[in-house]
Amino acid sequence: MRAVPLAARVYILGAVLLAALCAIPALSPAADVPWPTVGLLAALAVLWGSALPRLPLGRAAAGPDWCGPVLLAGAFLLPAPAAALVAVPAALLGPVERRPIGVRRLWRCARSALAAYAASYAFGLGGGRDALAASHVPAASGCPGFPHALAPAVGAALVLGLTSAALEGGVLVTAEGRSPRLAWRGRTLCSLVPHLAHGLAGLTMAALWRSPYGPAAALLALPPMYVCARVFALCHQERAAHQATVRALVQAVDIKDRYTRGHSERVGRASVMIARELGMGGDRIETLRVAGVLHDLGKLGVPTRLLRKNGPLTPEERGVVELHPEYGHEMVRGIGFLGEARDAILHHHERLDGSGYPHGLAGADIPEAARVVAVADAFDAMTSTRAYRRARPVPAAVEELKRCAGAQFDPRMVDALTRALDRHGWHTPAPPEPRPLTSAGRRRTADPVRGEARERAPGRARGQAPDRARDHASDQRGNVPPAPPPAPPPTSPPETVSVPDAAPKTPPGPWRPGPGGGT
Repeated sequence: MRAVPLAARVYILGAVLLAALCAIPALSPAADVPWPTVGLLAALAVLWGSALPRLPLGRAAAGPDWCGPVLLAGAFLLPAPAAALVAVPAALLGPVERRPIGVRRLWRCARSALAAYAASYAFGLGGGRDALAASHVPAASGCPGFPHALAPAVGAALVLGLTSAALEGGVLVTAEGRSPRLAWRGRTLCSLVPHLAHGLAGLTMAALWRSPYGPAAALLALPPMYVCARVFALCHQERAAHQATVRALVQAVDIKDRYTRGHSERVGRASVMIARELGMGGDRIETLRVAGVLHDLGKLGVPTRLLRKNGPLTPEERGVVELHPEYGHEMVRGIGFLGEARDAILHHHERLDGSGYPHGLAGADIPEAARVVAVADAFDAMTSTRAYRRARPVPAAVEELKRCAGAQFDPRMVDALTRALDRHGWHTPAPPEPRPLTSAGRRRTADPVRGEARERAPGRARGQAPDRARDHASDQRGNVPPAPPPAPPPTSPPETVSVPDAAPKTPPGPWRPGPGGGT
């Protein structure tokens, strides 16, 4: 308990005491508790809870979520104090992956008992227990039948999920110091969806338990739930593999062009902001996020000397750089889960007036995802600091996007980004810190092969900014004068020297993205 904050200790102790108060009435001699049913359900919860964690369910298999159908069956069959006792053995005997193990077992036991107690109380309050008990009584008796237990069962399942999510959020606030908004955000829906399915399975178990076939027939409701859990585990694995694939591709781009590290992630974030403002669905929002993150993947096929060239590109070199959307599309063409993101990777440099590349598409012929990523890419390029210029303020970048809307950018996407920025703001990246100079005025870097420090002459530092023709902030010819080399170190006591705030300005001209996008 020493590693647990005081607030968390008080919270957990309070939950344990409250759970004990809820379960104590079942131990009273006057309580009419069917102990054989309590023992069978508790043993079944232990077996069920020890089988499911072997599946790669991740965080979805925590606490009472392991044995939700069994806990709900106990909530439907037993009074609330006895239902709380059913949850205790499975919580105490279940595996714990993180320390402190004893505190986590105690907390999980209290949470499971309180959730089961609340679910049983809600089921009885809604008349579900009477309807379930009368389900085998002849209809002539006037007692409510099985269908009348459906609504209370759904309510009890929701109560189980809400109670579990609320208690878990509280321990995150007290133990990890999270804000209440972050602690409960997204947990409620994730807890309710599986418990609705568990509620139907638990009601089926309870009905079969009271049927002439007895408890053995109730076990038939569990194999389908195990199959569902297995399918969910496979989906979880596949999604994790997809995310790992995307992360690996982004890391490969960042390694090749490290000066713009983080650009891809920010373009993905801006694409999500635009998609949400346009009212797109969750799956499509995720697709556009991936499209923004992978839009510059084709840079892996561009020679590094061109990406890091200091001076203007020749027409031949520019043509090579402009192939990067097609390179990226070829790399991901066989990855089926990317879907619409592949079109965005290929066409995010197209222009509405048809003067873009690689295919010169115009207007509505440009895929919508590509139009979203084009605006997000240009916005981040303008608001990011480069070695040859300072970042533009967000309002200036928005005005530039509006000026080019209709000719280069889709006005709908520009308006959506503007509204999203007004609502949520934008965190501009910090400018890169220059490497320290040696006594000879050379940049000192680590050799990744030899594992030792090397000196590089000024202007030839690894990771230095690429050619200015590849940035969205280029002029109409696509060329900006390169940044002047750093001044040699002073040999006399330093004097106060005024440093210009920005690189030399280029003549104004229409917005024209370079071949390399925002990098």
